[in-house]
Amino acid sequence: MDFLNIIKKQLIEVIEWTDDSRDTLSYRWPDDDKEIKNGAQLIVRESQQVQFVAAGQYADLFNPGKHTLSTENIPILSTILGWKYGFQSPFKCDVYYLNTRLFTGNKWGTSNPVMMRDQDFGVVRIRAFGTYDFRIVDAPLFLKEVAGTDQNFRLDEFNDTMRSRIVSVFTEALAKAHVPVLDVATRYSEMGDALLQIINPSVREKYGLEITSFILENVSVPPEVEQAIDKRASMGAIGNLNDYVKYQMGQAMTAGGDASATATLPATMAMGFGMAQEMMKSMQQGAGGPGAAAAGDPFSPAAAQAARAGAVAGSAGGLQVLTPEQAAEVLSVAPQDVIAAIEAGELKARKIGTAWRISQAALDEYLRGG
Repeated sequence: MDFLNIIKKQLIEVIEWTDDSRDTLSYRWPDDDKEIKNGAQLIVRESQQVQFVAAGQYADLFNPGKHTLSTENIPILSTILGWKYGFQSPFKCDVYYLNTRLFTGNKWGTSNPVMMRDQDFGVVRIRAFGTYDFRIVDAPLFLKEVAGTDQNFRLDEFNDTMRSRIVSVFTEALAKAHVPVLDVATRYSEMGDALLQIINPSVREKYGLEITSFILENVSVPPEVEQAIDKRASMGAIGNLNDYVKYQMGQAMTAGGDASATATLPATMAMGFGMAQEMMKSMQQGAGGPGAAAAGDPFSPAAAQAARAGAVAGSAGGLQVLTPEQAAEVLSVAPQDVIAAIEAGELKARKIGTAWRISQAALDEYLRGG
């Protein structure tokens, strides 16, 4: 009888594991070099799976529930060990418990800058970090590629193992998505959702994991990209250019000093346009038109404008047409400023070949603020 008790004590009758750590991913159940009794009870709790491994091969997988271990419900193990149906002898194999609950708030980040190709900036180096949530969905693949034969594979070991792999998958997903670097640096939430669709299939296929959430918390870009983002924001904040010029004038008048000279450069241009408008009104009010306005001072800018306008009018059937240089002389600004106003759509003009021509009516409309 004592001999039978000794034999009985060498057999495992119940296999179960309770995890109180909250950070264990896989746990190899300790058998103390004992054999498992045929007909033993296997208890698998919620958020657990059990993977049997025998002779270096992955055998049967058990989901939550209470299982009686016999040849009927461990067919893969029976095949590996060469058992016949109804085999009753005890056996040995490795029993791995896996935690299938959702692990949240895991950090990832690029220790070194990663390169991405952008249409606007060429090759750009960026740094990024954030968090992700995951769960185990393929136990054999996870044990094979990540946990291995570790007795107690915990979350800190997982983070050390997976950090570089997650960054690698992130870099591949970023390249496939073809997302402009300006969007990467300003639209974190949308980027995380978009990249998740690319990252998840790759992680599942390679490591047996499902990424349920992938969040970008910060993306660092080179200084030139930061400047481009600031300029885009500034243009959006300026809005109406006329209101911005008025605001600048008011600020400069309040500030005074040398600083106001730089700040009022746009306002100075606007004042030049206004003075030119008044000059043209005075010219048009003369009894003889442009010729009469020029009679008082044949060397004035008004006289030059009148002469040119008269010449053009004679050849164009009464339509007054100016070149950008002539319009610049009338407005007392640089020709480049006139071209800029044309290209911005603020001053109406027609391009003939490579040259711009501006009608007097379009110039008057521009000066009236129309």
